[in-house]
Amino acid sequence: MEEILILLIFGLFTFVIWIWALIDILKSEFTSTNKIIWLLVVFFLSLLGVLLYYFIGRKQKISND
Repeated sequence: MEEILILLIFGLFTFVIWIWALIDILKSEFTSTNKIIWLLVVFFLSLLGVLLYYFIGRKQKISND
C-alpha cells in the first residue's frame, strides 16, 4: 500500500512540473523555432524533457528587461 502511495505522489509531482514547463514555454518568447522545439522536447520526453528545459531552455528565453 505504501508503494502505491509513493508512486502516486511521484506521478502527481511529475505531472505538475510537466504542466508547469509547458505553460512556461507557451508564455515565454524564444528566438526562431526554439519555442516549438522545447514544446516537443518536453511533451515527448516528459521528466527528462522538463529537466533539459529547466537547465538549458530557460537560458534561451528572450528577456523583457
